[in-house]
Amino acid sequence: MRVPLSALLVLAGAIGLVIGVAASLTLARSDRRHGPGPAALDPAIPEPATEVLAILSSAYVVLDAAGDVLRASPLAYSYGIVRAAEGDYPRLASGELMELAADVGRNGGFRDERLTLQRSSQGDSEAVIDVRIGALGEHGALLLAEDLTRAVRVEETRRDFVANVSHELKTPVGAITLLAETMEDAAEDPEAVRRFAGRMQSETHRLSRLVQEIIELSRVQGSSALPDAEPIEIDEVVEGAVSLNRNYALGAGIEVAVGGTDGLQVFGSASMLTTALSNLISNAIACSDPRTRVGVSVRRVEGMVEISVKDQGIGISKENLERVFERFFRVDRARSRTTGGTGLGLAIVKHIANDHGGEVTAWSLPGQGSTFTLRLPEMGRTETITAEARRTAAIEAARAPVPAPTMTTDRRSGKAH
Repeated sequence: MRVPLSALLVLAGAIGLVIGVAASLTLARSDRRHGPGPAALDPAIPEPATEVLAILSSAYVVLDAAGDVLRASPLAYSYGIVRAAEGDYPRLASGELMELAADVGRNGGFRDERLTLQRSSQGDSEAVIDVRIGALGEHGALLLAEDLTRAVRVEETRRDFVANVSHELKTPVGAITLLAETMEDAAEDPEAVRRFAGRMQSETHRLSRLVQEIIELSRVQGSSALPDAEPIEIDEVVEGAVSLNRNYALGAGIEVAVGGTDGLQVFGSASMLTTALSNLISNAIACSDPRTRVGVSVRRVEGMVEISVKDQGIGISKENLERVFERFFRVDRARSRTTGGTGLGLAIVKHIANDHGGEVTAWSLPGQGSTFTLRLPEMGRTETITAEARRTAAIEAARAPVPAPTMTTDRRSGKAH
């Protein structure tokens, strides 16, 4: 929902007025208690202002006069506008946003910009964001944002999707038709009828899976980006994705091992993230030989949650690795026919990652297996952050001893590494 400029003006004025009055009262109380002299301003956001912010459907960030983040909504993390830094204190994630905030801080007024922001350090994932930022009196700024990445991406992919789907559907439909005709001609041969019926059943399963994944891809492309967005426990997503593939792994003779950092949170859709991770695990199992291991690990890196799925399979060549996230692309079509692969699983993962303000990357070498990593913005603190809290955190961080190296434990086997 785009917020009209008039509403932004009213909201900014209201918040600025409340913050200004609160700051003045704080300063007056400080003068009465301590006599004349400079007093530090602690720019906390009063409760009435937080209630106003809570009704906004846009992502928002409240900044103080120095450009530090006082409060950020969960969507601000998801869009990649802010990142969780040390102590989970958020910071603006883009130099362009910092410059825009500094300009408003110096000159006042309001700015309305459409920015293309890099979502990853590799620079291969971009977000299109409409940003509106306005001054809050003399005490800071309010930033509102709408993510237009989905609309831009859907428009770019709409043209060739129907052609791709038509081409992929022709193969199993044509095979079923040919098998039916052959079976009719072999009606007098029961053994041939059973053989052709089995092949028809296999092609029917393949067609059913293809249709299901086309529906899933259409859902993640066409619905709202985060239909049931809420704070998500990554531990629960990992557990759900592993459970969905447990029988598949047992049947293939593959061990799935889980480890890494516990207790991390992101903001988004639990069902979509479970689907994305399940697809990565399913692909890893399909590409692995029996009696090997698929590893799922979780860690926190510079405000991002990284979920990596590593297999000990056949690996992927460099030229194919560049195309694995394309719709309907299959590295080994003969193996895909055997395993039932459709070439849509990784495309679905890519869309879900982008919808959550993240990305999915791949590393592989032939004969050395593959690692696919889902990177999502960690959800840091969303309550109001005061200057006193920042000072306390900085003092505690300076006093904290350097931690000694520790061993990690595999969640499934309990073995230390």
